[in-house]
Amino acid sequence: MTERKMKILMGLAAFLIVCSVSAFAMYQYQVREQYRLLDAFCERLQEERPDVEQTMLEIIKEKDVLRESETSGYLKTFGYTPSDLKWNRGIFLKSAGAGLLTGGILFSCVFIYWKKNIFQRIRTLTENLEKMNHGDYAMFRKETEGEFSKLQDEIYKTVTSLRQTRDHAVRAKNQFADHLSNIAHQLKTPVTSISLSLQMLQTTNSSKYILQIKRQLNRLKHLEEALLLLARIDAGTLVLEKSKTDVFTLLMMAADNLQELSLQYGVSIDVLKTEETDITADPEWTMEAVMNLMKNCMEHSTKGRRVYCTYEKNLLYTQINIWDEGPGFPEEDIPYLFDRFFRGRNAQKDSTGIGLSIAKEIIEMQNGVVRAYNRPQGGACFEIRIYQRE
Repeated sequence: MTERKMKILMGLAAFLIVCSVSAFAMYQYQVREQYRLLDAFCERLQEERPDVEQTMLEIIKEKDVLRESETSGYLKTFGYTPSDLKWNRGIFLKSAGAGLLTGGILFSCVFIYWKKNIFQRIRTLTENLEKMNHGDYAMFRKETEGEFSKLQDEIYKTVTSLRQTRDHAVRAKNQFADHLSNIAHQLKTPVTSISLSLQMLQTTNSSKYILQIKRQLNRLKHLEEALLLLARIDAGTLVLEKSKTDVFTLLMMAADNLQELSLQYGVSIDVLKTEETDITADPEWTMEAVMNLMKNCMEHSTKGRRVYCTYEKNLLYTQINIWDEGPGFPEEDIPYLFDRFFRGRNAQKDSTGIGLSIAKEIIEMQNGVVRAYNRPQGGACFEIRIYQRE
C-alpha cells in the first residue's frame, strides 16, 4: 500500500468518526429542543384549558413524544422526565454507532499498518547503510512517493557523495605514490650519469665528461622546476594574471624562445599570421604551455622539416593549431599523452614526461581545452581552444 492510499484511508476514517460524533450531538440537541417546545406548549394549553390536563398527559405518553432531557418545566411538575417516555431512537443510535465503530477500526488498522511500514523502511534503510559501511554499495529500494522517499534520496545522495570523495582520495593517494615512483626514476638517471662521469674524470682529463655533468645538472634543474610547478598547480597557488593578449605575438615569442632548440634539431617554426586575434589569458604561462607543445613537435620531426602554427576565432572560442611534418603519434599513445610522467614509444631519452601535462593544466586553468591527434595529411597536431568568457 502506498503512502498516498494510506493518507486517503486515514482521511476517510477520520471523516466517518467526525460525522458520527456530529450526528449524535445534533440528535441530542434536537431532542432537547423538541422537549422544550412540547413543554412550553403543554404549559400554555393547561393555562387555557385546565380540564384537558389529564387527557393531554396520557396522550403524550401513549405517542412517545418526549425524550430524555435535563430541562425543568411544566411536565416535570407532574413527575415526567424524558427517560420516562420511550422514544424509538434505536435506528439512529445504531447508525451513528456503526459509523463511529467503522471509522475507529479503519483508522486503527491504517495507523498500525503505517507504523509497521515506517519501521520496516527504517530497518531496510539501516541494513543498507550497514552494508555500505562494509563496502557493499547496494542500491536502496526505490520509493515512488512520500516524505520518507525524499529522506531516503537525500541519504543516498550523501552516501554516494561520500563514496566518491573516498574513491577520489584513494585514487589521489595511488597517483601520489606513482608520482613519487616516477620522480625517483627520473632522478635516478641523471644522478647515475653524473656519478659515472665523476668516476671517469678521476682517470682522464677529457672535457666531454664535464659537458655530460653540465647537461645532467641542467636536466635536474628542469625537472626540479617542473615538479615545483606541478605542486603549485595541485595546491591551487599558481596565480594567473590574465589580460588581453594578441595570439600572433604570443606564438612568435614562444617560437623565438625556442631558437636554440630549433637549431639543435634543425627544425624551424612558422607562425602563419591571419587577422588580429586576442585572447584573455596570462601571457607568460600561456607562452610556457605553447612552448611545451612546440617543443614536442620539434622533437618528433625530421631534420629540415617545419613546425606550423595557425589560429582562428569564432563566436565561441579561439583555436590554435600546432602541427609538424613528422610521423605522427603512435595510436596507442594518444589517450595518455597528457598524463603526468607518461613517456611514449618515441619519447626522447632525456624526456621527463611532464611538459605536455603542464601545458594541459595551464590551458584548462584559463577556460580552455587541448587535444592531440594525427592529421589526415600526416604529422601530429595539437589543438588548443580558449573559450570566450561572458
